[in-house]
Amino acid sequence: MTSPLRIGIAGLGTVGAGTVAVLREHATELAVRAGRPLELTAVSARDRSKDRGIDVSGLTWHEDAAALATDPNVDVVAELIGGADGVAKSLTEAALAAGKHVVTANKALIAHHGTALARAAESNGVSLAYEAAVAGGIPIIKALREGLAANRVERLYGILNGTCNYILTNMAQSGREFADVLAEAQELGYAETDPSFDIDGVDTAHKLAILASVAFGTEVDFDGVHVEGIRHVSPVDIEFARELGYGIKLLGVAARTADGIEQRVHPCMVPENAPINHVNGVFNGIEVAGDFVDTTIYEGRGAGAGPTASAVVADIIDIARGNAVATFAVPADQLKPAETVAMDRHRGPYYVRLMVVDKPGVFAGIATSLGDNNVSMESVLQRGRAPGAPVPVVMTVHDSQEADMLRTLDAIAKLDAVVEAPRMIRIETFE
Repeated sequence: MTSPLRIGIAGLGTVGAGTVAVLREHATELAVRAGRPLELTAVSARDRSKDRGIDVSGLTWHEDAAALATDPNVDVVAELIGGADGVAKSLTEAALAAGKHVVTANKALIAHHGTALARAAESNGVSLAYEAAVAGGIPIIKALREGLAANRVERLYGILNGTCNYILTNMAQSGREFADVLAEAQELGYAETDPSFDIDGVDTAHKLAILASVAFGTEVDFDGVHVEGIRHVSPVDIEFARELGYGIKLLGVAARTADGIEQRVHPCMVPENAPINHVNGVFNGIEVAGDFVDTTIYEGRGAGAGPTASAVVADIIDIARGNAVATFAVPADQLKPAETVAMDRHRGPYYVRLMVVDKPGVFAGIATSLGDNNVSMESVLQRGRAPGAPVPVVMTVHDSQEADMLRTLDAIAKLDAVVEAPRMIRIETFE
């Protein structure tokens, strides 16, 4: 057996501590699978006295994480600090420049700086591995980059944030309001004290930008992702969706179109019998459509110490075995500009919910707004009659261009009978 692969871990939070546990508990099996021992030699974290439930005795402790980049007893740096910039970025850049491999679970870092970091890694003959940055324990990066390498990927979509999926699942099951379920998710530790990163769709957008780069051979283009969250999804929308034969999920969608690459994150109505609609709770699920393989489906836990540490260590094993692959499936100097399509050019069917005063002439005004903007109604639902009082009216419309839909909603909002801003949710049929 060859010499050990020496590992330094920066960050001993949930994922860092989990990685230490995997390396220690499975040391014998990992050495066989990697073809050499995996030796943890150094760590770095803010508070040396904190009890993390792991034994770090005998390891070199660096107060400054950047020191891992120059530690002669470290071959691989596991960057598990987090954040797009600051220490995480400087450590990664320094480690790559020093000829050390880097493994990271940091989706923000890869989403914002992945292209430049990939070029640095490849020019220095080392690996930048990030399986743990997307969908926790689901090996979706390896699946796209290696398992589906024979295919031209046409589209991928998925549930990439367990917090949002937990909230929407529980709203659907209990009929409770968004704020109540969010508070419960915070109590259970599924949502942060400040949950905006998750519920406003940013976390999903980071992951989608990474997946799109691997799938389509493009530079990572986080700024090209259209991002919406779930704050405005209500139990009323979920109930109407069920009546229409749909569920509501926050999806990240990336697809090739005639105009370029779509990258979008937003709540979607999905057919109730679609596999993605049955991915519930804190689980993630991803579907990938390739030209030869058709559709493949991946589901599992998208976060947590165990699943994420599993992905980190899997990347370390690849490095130990010398399994070198291009960071984003093709050499970094051959990545193409993303040419992302603006969201207002998206076409598809839509769900629209209005709160209107129940009086004669309401539908005439709505119909005029639709016709004036090239939008065609497919169906309409009105629950109850309350002459002179606000009632919900729901429409679905045939495939329309987003720009036309936005003009339609603006016109409808100006009607005297409409008492709340219209709510729109895009419908995905996956055809």
